[in-house]
Amino acid sequence: MTREITTRILHADRLGTVEHGAILKPLHIATAYGYETAEELTAVFQGDKGGHIYGRQGNPTTQALEAKVSLMEDAVGTVCFATGMAAICSSMMALLKKGDHVVASRFLFGNTASWLNTLTQLGCEVSLVDATEAANVQEALRPETRMVFVETIANPRTQVADLEAIGKLCAMHGVLYVVDSTMTTPALFRPKAVGASLVVHSLSKSICGHGNALGGSISDTGLYDWDKYPNILPSYRKGPDAGWGLLQIRKKGLRDMGATLSAEHGHRIAAGAETLALRMERACANAHVLAKWLDDQPLVAKVHYPGLQSHVQHARAKKLFKDAGALLSFETVEGVDPFDVLNALQLVIKSSHLGDNRTLALPVARTIFWEMGAEQRESMEIADSLIRVSVGIEAQADLLADFRQAFDKLGRK
Repeated sequence: MTREITTRILHADRLGTVEHGAILKPLHIATAYGYETAEELTAVFQGDKGGHIYGRQGNPTTQALEAKVSLMEDAVGTVCFATGMAAICSSMMALLKKGDHVVASRFLFGNTASWLNTLTQLGCEVSLVDATEAANVQEALRPETRMVFVETIANPRTQVADLEAIGKLCAMHGVLYVVDSTMTTPALFRPKAVGASLVVHSLSKSICGHGNALGGSISDTGLYDWDKYPNILPSYRKGPDAGWGLLQIRKKGLRDMGATLSAEHGHRIAAGAETLALRMERACANAHVLAKWLDDQPLVAKVHYPGLQSHVQHARAKKLFKDAGALLSFETVEGVDPFDVLNALQLVIKSSHLGDNRTLALPVARTIFWEMGAEQRESMEIADSLIRVSVGIEAQADLLADFRQAFDKLGRK
């Protein structure tokens, strides 16, 4: 029987054995695990038998979260990390080597773009392209290209990558296709549908939803043939080849890099995930109404939200996603300082986080994209006046009333 996402997540822990009849996987805080015999310990250590060795590589609580994420993404497996950036950095370090080439969207989240710059200093080459057109990705491919990395909806300007066409391109060339679906979440989109090899999530955002835990994940959709990937080390070419990629990520990424998701945060994320679909439905509805309201304001120059028909990738977003997401951004007209707009808001919180139950906003150019400089911001189409809004689940009337009073106050100046 096929069940809806909320039902599946709510009952995921009960698919396996849960201690003492608990309906939610309990919190396990042990660092080390012992076995009756040396042979059993060795079998677990070498991966011939399931089990836990040392908390840096995970524990029963985070393993239960990994199973939930895999269930949400229809994936063959998942590895969780301390943060979304840890998931991205550790998996790339595990799968890439000096001389490899990566093609990535030039509209990436600022920290991801910063990491790719670091990756070039470690001997990999990176080509940043406009991924809203698959032809740009195709033009950048080389014989040494090992990975294409894109986001579903870009943060903060909401460009939507040509996900389907890029997936076909990667399949044709045997290239790893890595999709960061943090902005869409499994409630709105499954990257497996467009041929993604690996799916990235910052679990800290909407999947957790409550702003009380950090976490990240990498899920293997089962679509990529790891037997053809040249960078899998001999030690991890054991058992069915479908598991080689994640095994190397867990060992060379999670174990060696040490960016371990704590059991406590994994427990919080797993509980938050239970209401993901419900929260996303409410937040997306709020975002639609707010985007349309902002689009009619004389103090607003542009609104960037895939749910608006004026958005250049609106048709693509409508085809691919169940909804357009809870992130929007807007530019103020010349002469209106984004600081004044933000400071006039009373309900909306000035914060750098997103995917929270509460609505959050910030001035993009002077905060999260400040470090990269004006030239790169311009290449990413980030205006100095851009304000990012992560829309929450407040009552719609209250949210609109806050923006209305803020704009009324600015209009009187």
